[in-house]
Amino acid sequence: MKRFFDIVIALCALIILSPIFLIVAYKVRQNLGSPIFFLQERPGKNGKLFKMIKFRSMKDAFDKNGNPLPDEDRITPFGQKLRSTSLDEMPQLINVLKGDMSVVGPRPMLKEFVELYSPEQARRLEVRPGMTGLAQVSGRNELDYEERFKCDVWYVDHHNVWVDFIIMLKTVKVMLKREGINAPGHVGPSLFEGNQSKEKHDDVQSS
Repeated sequence: MKRFFDIVIALCALIILSPIFLIVAYKVRQNLGSPIFFLQERPGKNGKLFKMIKFRSMKDAFDKNGNPLPDEDRITPFGQKLRSTSLDEMPQLINVLKGDMSVVGPRPMLKEFVELYSPEQARRLEVRPGMTGLAQVSGRNELDYEERFKCDVWYVDHHNVWVDFIIMLKTVKVMLKREGINAPGHVGPSLFEGNQSKEKHDDVQSS
């Protein structure tokens, strides 16, 4: 049932939003050049890697050693606006149609994070990742990772059509208010450094 609704919603959204999709694609090409899409491997259901599709929001810029500059040095005003409206996420509707993602589910994080998950946190991989999820309507990137993982695992244990519907409604509100786009002090989300780093931080705080 969930997969059926994913296909219907993604297909209808692509048809309805196709004029906006084409306009954004043109603007990305105009402001950032080619390619217009940003592809990145992310872990999907059961940790299987897939290529997540987004509109590009950063320019290509490297240091003298050929390493990409930090995100804050590569993001452009156009890219910031694109992210603030979440329009850069639209191409993930293609991922939904392909079966890589669901409309609602835990957001796919970087593949490097998987080996840092605790067994409980790894349960977020038991379902398809989503374009939006409980963590995204509960604070998005302003949440710390512990809170995000709790939201993800709760969703794994309780998801159903009604829960998905509520999360989709709340997502519209979050997008309109442009809430939680960046983690404090970061462009976009912060990096997950594993549970060991948190334990060390807690030890320092208590000493």
